[in-house]
Amino acid sequence: MQVTILGGGGFLGQRVAKALAASGQIGGRAISGMTLFDLAPPRPVEAAFTVRCVGGDITALPEGVIGQETGVVFHLAAVVSAAAEADYELGRRVNVRGTDAVIDACRALKVPPRVVFTSSIASFSGGQDAVLADDARQMPANSYGAQKAAAELFLNDASRRGFLDAVCLRLPTVIVRPGRPNKAASSFFSGIVREPLLGLETDLPVPDDFKVWIGSPRAATGWLVQAAGLETAPMGLNRSLNLPGLSVTVGEILAALETVRPNASGLVRRVADPVIAEIVGGWPANFAAERAVKLGFNTHEPLVDVISAFVADDLDATKADRGMA
Repeated sequence: MQVTILGGGGFLGQRVAKALAASGQIGGRAISGMTLFDLAPPRPVEAAFTVRCVGGDITALPEGVIGQETGVVFHLAAVVSAAAEADYELGRRVNVRGTDAVIDACRALKVPPRVVFTSSIASFSGGQDAVLADDARQMPANSYGAQKAAAELFLNDASRRGFLDAVCLRLPTVIVRPGRPNKAASSFFSGIVREPLLGLETDLPVPDDFKVWIGSPRAATGWLVQAAGLETAPMGLNRSLNLPGLSVTVGEILAALETVRPNASGLVRRVADPVIAEIVGGWPANFAAERAVKLGFNTHEPLVDVISAFVADDLDATKADRGMA
C-alpha cells in the first residue's frame, strides 16, 4: 500500500511520516511506499520503504502524487488561520479548492482510499464559556474556520458517493510546536512556552484567564495515525470528529512551564493584540468529544507532560533550527 502525505513538509506531516516509517504499517496493512508533498519538496524521512518527496501546488496536484496504489491520503495542507483571514483569496484557493483537487484525484482511483483530513476547532464559535457536544452546529467566526467546515462537507459527501473514505479530525490548538513562530492566530500558545525555554522574550496577546482547547504534538500524531486505520462503518454519514483534548487557561500553561523550568514564565510579556484576540476569542474552549472516545481515540496526557515532551522531543532541534545550538 502506498501512502501520500499532503503537507508532508510541515510540522505534523513530518511527525506522521516518521511514525509510519517506524511502524511500517497502517491497520495491519504493510506500507510499500510513501509520497511527501508540499509547496517545496519536503525533507525525506528514513524508512524501510521508498519515500518520494514532491513539490507543487495542491490545487494542481502533479500526476502520481495520489496514484492508483494509494491506500491512505493524509490531507494536512492548509493556509493557517491568521493568513487565511488576511488573504481571503489565498485561503479559499488552498483550503477549499485544494480539497476539491484531492477529491478529484481520489475519484480517479480504482479503489477508494482512506483520506484523513485535518479540520479545526476554528470551524466552531461560541467562545470561552462554550462546552460543545459532538452534534454541535459549526458556525465559524473566521474565514479559516469556514473553509475547513466547507472542506469537511465536501469530504463527507465524497465518502457518501464512494469516491473515498474520509475521517475529518477537528484538531485542537496544537502545542508546543517546535521551530519558529508562524502566521497562525494561535501561534502564541506555543510561543509562550517555546520562546522562554529558549531564553527569549515573547508577547502574550490575551489575558492569563483566557481558555483554550489544546492537543499535544504526540496526541495529534497519534490521532492522525489512528484515523488512518479506523473502522469507519460505525461513523455513518458523519465522518467528522471532535477530539479529546484539554481545556486549559493561559495561566495554567504558564504554571506548568514554571514546573518544568522555574522562572521561565518571567520572559512572557503581556501585550494586548485585539486582532489576534478577536480571532481566537470565538473558538470554543471545551468539547465533550464522547464520540471519538467511543471510537477508540486516545485521551490526552496531563499539561505538564506536554511541556516535558517538548523539552525531550523538540527543544534541541528548535535551538538548532534557530541557530542557537
